[in-house]
Amino acid sequence: MGNLADKTVLLTGGLGTLGRAQATKLSAEGAQVVVLDRPDSEDGTERAAALGDNVSFFGCDLNDLGPAAASVAGRASELDGFDILINNAALIINKPHEEFSLTEYEDQIRVNSSAAFALTRACAPAMKKRKYGKIINFTSVTLTGQWDGYVPYITSKGAMLGLTKSLARELGPHGINVNAVAPGAIVSEAEERVFGDRLQEYNDWVLDRQCLKSRIQPAHVAHLVHFLVSPASDMITGQNYAIDGGW
Repeated sequence: MGNLADKTVLLTGGLGTLGRAQATKLSAEGAQVVVLDRPDSEDGTERAAALGDNVSFFGCDLNDLGPAAASVAGRASELDGFDILINNAALIINKPHEEFSLTEYEDQIRVNSSAAFALTRACAPAMKKRKYGKIINFTSVTLTGQWDGYVPYITSKGAMLGLTKSLARELGPHGINVNAVAPGAIVSEAEERVFGDRLQEYNDWVLDRQCLKSRIQPAHVAHLVHFLVSPASDMITGQNYAIDGGW
């Protein structure tokens, strides 16, 4: 415990299932964690504080990227910069591609990938100044091409992979690591919302495809993220780490 004691983290989507697990883990390791989530999140301040002594809430709407990026840049200035940026926030909807409106498509692209670009630009100047930074983007197991009904989501995650590779090249000379995490089918509130009364069928489908025959928990992802933002990963960049049970 404590290898992140002098680090400040900005974690988007921090009140969701994966975000909460990451905030709890990184706070336990000594980091000051700012969880960014929707400004209308009910009891956001209290929910964030419950995740750890070093966790605070920052209400921000990633649907409006100009003001969001400006707000993040302002918060970064107040805190003398973020050492770690975790682009975890995502929207996910399941239905055939022809049933998506253009607005629904654009919303997922904006929140799931364009936001990562905007927030990186907001956080990178301070990282460059101190010649240190860790950026984690979230891709997805869905990039394997074995999933139906997620065209906007999968497209956004492909963009995140490209963003990770290109930013790693540009930011590497400034001492900034950029990596991605590609979770598989994680037990989460999102899957309960998406699959509803088909949840058992979905669970069986997942386990049939995984090499490991047990479900991935949010804590598994949090441990991988911790590794990638810790000193143990200082010479790793531009990589996309799958944590999918062997898909």
